[in-house]
Amino acid sequence: MPIFEYKCKKCGHKTEFLEKAGSSKKHACEKCGSNEMQRLFSTFSAGSSSKSGGSDSCPTGTCPLS
Repeated sequence: MPIFEYKCKKCGHKTEFLEKAGSSKKHACEKCGSNEMQRLFSTFSAGSSSKSGGSDSCPTGTCPLS
């Protein structure tokens, strides 16, 4: 299951939740209790600039990303 990052619209507190993709579950802010949480776009889920994750080679020697 992926981890999604949320930000409270009331107090601005950020937190992460482990949930199924496409889930419609509502989360409450752990800081103020508000139910107005906004899912944030994660930079991790957007990918990174390095296809091999910063490594020079894949451990198997046959990297599909190179």
